[in-house]
Amino acid sequence: MLTPRQHKTLTFIRQFIAQHRHAPSLSEVAEGIGIRSKGVAHRYVQALAEAGALILHPGQHRGIELVEAIEDTLSIPLLGRIAAGQPIEAIPGQEQLDLSTLYGPNRYALRVTGDSMVDAGILDGDTVIIEQRDIANDGEIVVALIDGEDATLKRLKYRQDGNLALIAENPTIPPMIYAAERVAIQGIVVGQLRWYS
Repeated sequence: MLTPRQHKTLTFIRQFIAQHRHAPSLSEVAEGIGIRSKGVAHRYVQALAEAGALILHPGQHRGIELVEAIEDTLSIPLLGRIAAGQPIEAIPGQEQLDLSTLYGPNRYALRVTGDSMVDAGILDGDTVIIEQRDIANDGEIVVALIDGEDATLKRLKYRQDGNLALIAENPTIPPMIYAAERVAIQGIVVGQLRWYS
């Protein structure tokens, strides 16, 4: 259940996007709902994201997206199975593949640059879907921020000496070893997109 202020904020964002074809800034949200504080507007927007009504794209200007808009457009027919080995009989299916499951209030996308994760099937130019987290399990592919400055996509390994290893999935690239306090986990890979045309 949304509070009246949250509902007013969501209604304003819907109307703004319908009129302008892009999301409002926090200043525009604040003005649109009749308050002065961008900080309060940010809290309302964050609460809507936590309630699953919005998706926030950190670091993007106007990085607010309506979940309902995604749900309306991210479904394609799932027509069956296809063999990548020996051919199999083609049997039509009647299901829908709901791509909106790639999205959520704590998810964002990153475009991959480089070949350090090729053996994990993540190629240069792919887009990975990240679930925003500040902790990760051993062996997960993570977005790691090193020394608060440089971000990298690597497999996380906890070492017995207390350090962290950020391991490339490319045998030509050696593991990077850091003291745990130098590495901040920003999220884990939960999906991947690749375009061929």
